[in-house]
Amino acid sequence: MTKNAIINALAAMAYICLVAGLLYFGTEYAEPTDSVVAPIAMVSLFTLSAAVMGYIFGYQPAQLYFDNKKKQAVNLFIQTVAVFGAITAVVFVLLFTGII
Repeated sequence: MTKNAIINALAAMAYICLVAGLLYFGTEYAEPTDSVVAPIAMVSLFTLSAAVMGYIFGYQPAQLYFDNKKKQAVNLFIQTVAVFGAITAVVFVLLFTGII
């Protein structure tokens, strides 16, 4: 993604919000069905999400690592995870306090 941990973490949160919004609002338009398509769709979404998050969190650190900038690679990864953790904590605080 980028060499900016904040942008990477915000991109991850934006992707999560997009998927959660589609799942939440999509139920208004989808009719219940007893078929194999729903489990296939969910496993496909899980696989896609793993790939997207792997790209967001790991691509730049891997590039830096293979360019022999190992310390910078580890720092970027840890900073991205820390910022994402802080954003996640804020979401939980807002959720549990009833603000959202």
